[in-house]
Amino acid sequence: MGTLSNIPPHAVLPLTAYDRDALERAAERADQRVLEVDLERATDKRSVLAQIARGFSLPAHFGHNLDALYDSVTDLEANGHADQPGFLVILANLPDTPEFDAGQRDALLDVFRDAAEFFFDRKTAFRVFYSVRPRGGPRVAGG
Repeated sequence: MGTLSNIPPHAVLPLTAYDRDALERAAERADQRVLEVDLERATDKRSVLAQIARGFSLPAHFGHNLDALYDSVTDLEANGHADQPGFLVILANLPDTPEFDAGQRDALLDVFRDAAEFFFDRKTAFRVFYSVRPRGGPRVAGG
């Protein structure tokens, strides 16, 4: 598994510390499910959740709140035939706006941390990598 072998199987980490392409290639080699969304256009909690719902193909009944996000993410299924089942999640360009500040970002990432614990109990890798778009700035390179 190379690149992923040095990363805990249940982690939520900044993407800027890793090579995104290498992470994706390693996940594909391990037959892990890659879920990614670029949140470049998101500005608030509602648009963040809507873009995650679209990017992850969450069900139509998704409630667009953090509890519903947890429920939907933990309902996702890894590739059942994989030797090392798991997920690689990339949340690129999380906004840093007055409508989606550090507290809201932390609450969102806590949902993914809780999901990582859920998958840990099921012996399924769940690695989340995220980047934050600088306030008022362009998107983060590679993120």
